[in-house]
Amino acid sequence: MYVPKANDMDDPDLTAFLAAHAAAHLVTVGPDGRPDSTLLPVIVDGGRVVGHLARANDHWTRIAPASPGLIVVSGADAYVSPGWYATKAEHGRVVPTWNYSEVQLRGAVTVHDDPDWVLDVVTRLTERHEANRAQPWAVSDAPPKYVRGRLRAIVGIEVLIDSVEGKAKLSQNRSDADREGAIAGLRGEGDAVARVVAEEMERALRG
Repeated sequence: MYVPKANDMDDPDLTAFLAAHAAAHLVTVGPDGRPDSTLLPVIVDGGRVVGHLARANDHWTRIAPASPGLIVVSGADAYVSPGWYATKAEHGRVVPTWNYSEVQLRGAVTVHDDPDWVLDVVTRLTERHEANRAQPWAVSDAPPKYVRGRLRAIVGIEVLIDSVEGKAKLSQNRSDADREGAIAGLRGEGDAVARVVAEEMERALRG
């Protein structure tokens, strides 16, 4: 991933980003050279990423043991109009851009076709997403026989992380006035995702 110095995402921002985003694209290349990509729920657990794929998805069958994989965790993204920049009125030398945040993790991929291993991942994923509910659902709420049957429909995925890159492209290369204008413009779009990008831009500006 191309990461200019101004856009480099370091801790604690990188750690917070991964904690806030619970799904990612797993990208691998099969034996025939064809790339495969699947969006899946994940947990970043120390030096690894764990998740699961549907057994019916042949993506997992095309992953050779310990082959390299890429995990792409994407945040909010939005178009930025040059019409929002203060410098447009000054000299007109402005162009559109796209702002976004993303983290990429690389490492060796292992498929776990083991019900107990997969049950642990499913339980942890469920606990993560049910934790803040008034009446959280637990895997143990379902009949054990039913759970075991459902586990046969998925396989586990583990990526041992050997590199992490984070990029927050939030107009850090523009003047404060241009950034203020872009923040106001995004907030005026009436789009929830654009407003998220505006908030991230403001935190980067004030930080």
